[in-house]
Amino acid sequence: MKQYLARPLTALIALSLAACSQPAPPPDNAPVVAGEPLASRPVMIGTEGPNLPACASTSKVKPGGTDVYWAPGETRAIKAKLAGGAPAVLCEATDDDAWFGVVFPGPGGDASLCGIVRPVRTAREYQGPCRWGWIRGGTVQLAA
Repeated sequence: MKQYLARPLTALIALSLAACSQPAPPPDNAPVVAGEPLASRPVMIGTEGPNLPACASTSKVKPGGTDVYWAPGETRAIKAKLAGGAPAVLCEATDDDAWFGVVFPGPGGDASLCGIVRPVRTAREYQGPCRWGWIRGGTVQLAA
């Protein structure tokens, strides 16, 4: 009887040791999860000064759509998804243009009602009424 118990126990120990010897996946390989993000950074409007619209670049999402995240570089929790052709107004960019802070209407909404066409006196966090988030660079094209 001891021999029958020893085999499963030996196999269990071997599997446990094998699992410990595997390297952890790289951080950018983290699975997409729902819930609270690890980091959040609001989109700033009015970064181009008080004489220009709060957000000046109206764009459309490229075919295939894009995910919207809570902060530049934060890819663990998706905030929203934008379909190809959906409007997105670029308000700011990271220094390397790898991420864009965008404002976009909810489904069926109108981007012109997002309150970002007029200038603002000083740069500030976007407070609504539309949605905001961060998309990867290269996922939008300038609208005509």
